[in-house]
Amino acid sequence: MKELILGGARSGKSKLAEQAAEDSGLRRVYIATAQAGDGEMAQRIELHRQCRGDDWQLVEEPVNLAQTLVEQAEEGVCILVDCLTLWLSNCLFCGDDSEWPRQRAALLACLPTLPGRIIFVSNEISMGVVPMGEVTRQFVDEAGLLHQALAEICDRVTLSVAGLPHVLKNIETEN
Repeated sequence: MKELILGGARSGKSKLAEQAAEDSGLRRVYIATAQAGDGEMAQRIELHRQCRGDDWQLVEEPVNLAQTLVEQAEEGVCILVDCLTLWLSNCLFCGDDSEWPRQRAALLACLPTLPGRIIFVSNEISMGVVPMGEVTRQFVDEAGLLHQALAEICDRVTLSVAGLPHVLKNIETEN
């Protein structure tokens, strides 16, 4: 099963994803895309670690997500990827203009073939006005296109608002 959980900042999306992974009863792997570029981000990362506890395997991968998923995915494993918008930032702004298209294509190509359960967490950022800056518009556009492509592939898509899950797609209940 592949799942995408979207939501705004502090919407409860990570908590929903972690609970879904725990409820799966599978061995859990957490793929973290964040990089501690400053003290505040380091604190956020540490808070996430403390909330998860020690029974998660942690893999930190800021760019090569598809490769890491291929290496980690197997039957009996639930992988939680948090978060796709940080991954997008890492790829877009790494200094190589070809990195993002390459990484995006690799993820979308491998995802349907991967065994086990995979839960993606991402920030839904395109519900406001169109940003004024070119780089910000590019980021919002790429995030929206990524979310659309993943929503098509994923079995379940959930929007988290105020900690409440709003299921947008659920293949299990649609059949």
